[in-house]
Amino acid sequence: MQENEWKRYEDIGNWDFSDIKYTTYQESNWDFYNEIKKHSTISSLLLDLGTGGGEKALAFLPDVGMIIATDFSKEMIKTANENKKQFPDKKIKFVCMDNLNMTFPKNLFDIVSARHTMIDAKQIYDVLSNDGYLIIEGVDKQDCWELKTLFQRGQAFHDEIPISKIDYKNIKKAGFREIEMQEIIQYEYYETEEDLLALLLKTPILDDFSEMENTNNTHHPSIEKDLFDTYVSTHTTSKGIELKRVLYGIVAKK
Repeated sequence: MQENEWKRYEDIGNWDFSDIKYTTYQESNWDFYNEIKKHSTISSLLLDLGTGGGEKALAFLPDVGMIIATDFSKEMIKTANENKKQFPDKKIKFVCMDNLNMTFPKNLFDIVSARHTMIDAKQIYDVLSNDGYLIIEGVDKQDCWELKTLFQRGQAFHDEIPISKIDYKNIKKAGFREIEMQEIIQYEYYETEEDLLALLLKTPILDDFSEMENTNNTHHPSIEKDLFDTYVSTHTTSKGIELKRVLYGIVAKK
């Protein structure tokens, strides 16, 4: 994990988007949390990687024997433990740990889930029990492509090989027996420019997209405002400002 990326998430301290007003329409039926529920039981031991502030894990992960949820950011884990107070009956423990340097015993978990985070397929294979499942939802190269093309930068914009194909190849190489991959197309409609701006300020969709103080002691994004305005004007619909998301889902059995 690069130092600047670690600091970014330490500064953010949560992965809560509840203040951003938007609606979502998804073309495919694949759902990350439904897949986890489908492959788990009330006695499963589940490892959730890149849990952020635990917002999604607490609200949407199914009731199982125990959930161990990790994140590399101490501030995120601190937030997660605060959020857990709202879910006193949830069997979950938050641990500060890097996805790429896990220290769990081998053959421990029945399920490993990873949503919008980096993984090491071989390490996951090692910590999964026999017949255990890896379930991933990831952000692919074509995600927010119109926006990234306009700015000529962004998450995976210059990658030659989409991360979905890299993940699939590494999962297969790690030794998983059954692997299914699904493209996920969804459209998000942001109510205002401020809502879209809030998303872009918090996520790594665009590189070097941050707030800075100007001479009038007000804040504005340190981006090309004309490009942002162009995107808003050309993608505003009756439903809101449209952002096309391209994700991928993977279910792999050890």
